[in-house]
Amino acid sequence: MYLVIVVAVYILFATWFVDWKRWREYYPTIQFYIVFNFLYNFLFFRHTLWAFQAKTFNWLNHTLIDITFSFFIIPVIIMIYLRYQPSGGKLIIYTSIWIVYFSFLEYIFWKRGLFIYQNGWGPMWSSFFNIIMFTLLRIHYKHPLTAILMCIPIITILLFLFHPALSQLK
Repeated sequence: MYLVIVVAVYILFATWFVDWKRWREYYPTIQFYIVFNFLYNFLFFRHTLWAFQAKTFNWLNHTLIDITFSFFIIPVIIMIYLRYQPSGGKLIIYTSIWIVYFSFLEYIFWKRGLFIYQNGWGPMWSSFFNIIMFTLLRIHYKHPLTAILMCIPIITILLFLFHPALSQLK
C-alpha cells in the first residue's frame, strides 16, 4: 500500500514541479542513475546491502519496488532536483536539503520495516551514499563523462568494502 501512496505523491510532485518541456535535457542523467542502480542490483544480487520490503503482498518484492522507483519516482526526483538547482554558495545548501530529505525518507521507511539494511550497510552509509549520489547527479548533468569516470573508483571501493567475494581478497 505504501508504494501506491508514494507513487501518488510523486505524481503530484511531477505535476507541480517538473518542467516537462525540458525532460530531454534531464534524460541522460536519469539514464545514468538507472544504469548504475541496476548495476548495483546485478553486482549485489545475492548479497544485498539494502532492499525494499513490502508488507502487503508477497509478490511485491524488492525487484518490483525498485523498478517502480527507478523508472518513475527517481526520474521525477532528478528532474525536480536539477530544475531548481541554484548556483554559487546556495548550491551546497540546496544539495544538503535534498540529501537530508532523501536520508530522512529512507530512515522512516527503515523504521517502518519497509526498507532493510544488510551485510554491513546502514543509515549512516546510506546518508554518505546520498551525498555521493546527489553530487554525481549534478556533475553528470554538467559533465557526463566526468561523472561516469568518477563512478569507477566509487564502485570499486564499495565492492571491496561490502562484497564478500572481493572483501576476502584483502
